Amino acid sequence: MFNFFKSKSLKEKLEDRYKKLLEESYKLSTVNRKLSDEKAYEADQILQQIESLNKQQ
Repeated sequence: MFNFFKSKSLKEKLEDRYKKLLEESYKLSTVNRKLSDEKAYEADQILQQIESLNKQQ
């Protein structure tokens, strides 16, 4: 109930950013393929950061 006082961890922030980038990439895929590919690349970079955090833990 009072979870809004708890700040998000770095991993949670990266996961939110990753999901947002994938959604943007999907929406752009019907309009502008180049921008869609750029968003997908950014999402892949975020995923690599998430994986490296998982390996450290």
